[in-house]
Amino acid sequence: MPSPTKMHAEELDIDETLVARLVAEQFPRWAGLPVTRVASAGTDNAMYRLGADLVVRLPRLPGGSRQIETEHRWLPHLAPHLPLAVPTPLALGEPAAGYELPWGVYDWLDGENAYDAPLGEPREAAGELGRFVAALRKVDAAGGPLSFRGDPVGKHDAYVRTAIRDLGAVGMLDPAVATAAWEETLRLPQWDDAPVWLHSDLLPGNLLTSSGRLTAVIDFGCLGVGDPAADTIAAWAVFDAATREVFRDAADVDDTTWARGRGWALCFGLMAEHHYGESCGNGTNPVLAGVARRTVGEVLAEYSGGA
Repeated sequence: MPSPTKMHAEELDIDETLVARLVAEQFPRWAGLPVTRVASAGTDNAMYRLGADLVVRLPRLPGGSRQIETEHRWLPHLAPHLPLAVPTPLALGEPAAGYELPWGVYDWLDGENAYDAPLGEPREAAGELGRFVAALRKVDAAGGPLSFRGDPVGKHDAYVRTAIRDLGAVGMLDPAVATAAWEETLRLPQWDDAPVWLHSDLLPGNLLTSSGRLTAVIDFGCLGVGDPAADTIAAWAVFDAATREVFRDAADVDDTTWARGRGWALCFGLMAEHHYGESCGNGTNPVLAGVARRTVGEVLAEYSGGA
């Protein structure tokens, strides 16, 4: 999910012809390879398959240059330390041909996203993704950029309360329960240790599966440093009550960080459903709205069961 400011930006015009022209002009060794759009529910970047082994990634929104540049700067630093495959940046393109932002060429990772091809062994995947989060957190974070989910979740208080009000009004949640869960989050102690690396967007669309097994983590556009809580969003967005503790044990986070992560999951879910869902938002991304709705349901069920 993009930041609130990006939610209202107008998308740039991108198509196969533009991508082919950019590649031919800047990387002639790949000129002539077929260009095919990759269907995706992602909000920030467009993806185009380039031949059999490459993919081109281009920001869809003005001001989106940071994501591509961050991936090219930091993924080579992080990849050797991570237990799951991640994209390999191969070439950083420059603005040209009427396209105003940097763009990138990466290796193609086989697999399908975990929304379209759900995990067949969720307990195994929960352990693998938890270990990925723990390994990422241990990499030296000196000089890393701040993640937009790396500082206190309370910065989204006004938007979250609006979402609770509007979604409650159309019967999508119990506003009293959602407000109580959110206010519990706001009372939690904040992270006061050194910032750590975060993927910051561990949602089903950013996980690749093959034959039901988790094989890779993609889309590091939101990569940054900060409070490790945001990378536990997956516990509610991807897993369920039966597998959540497996993820938690493998991620090795303390009780307060886990509680803040539940608050981040609630925040993500409310904001994404409010913006992208049909009941209150623009209805432009039913896939992400569905993930958001499920996440809110998992959080509030857990909160109500333990409250």
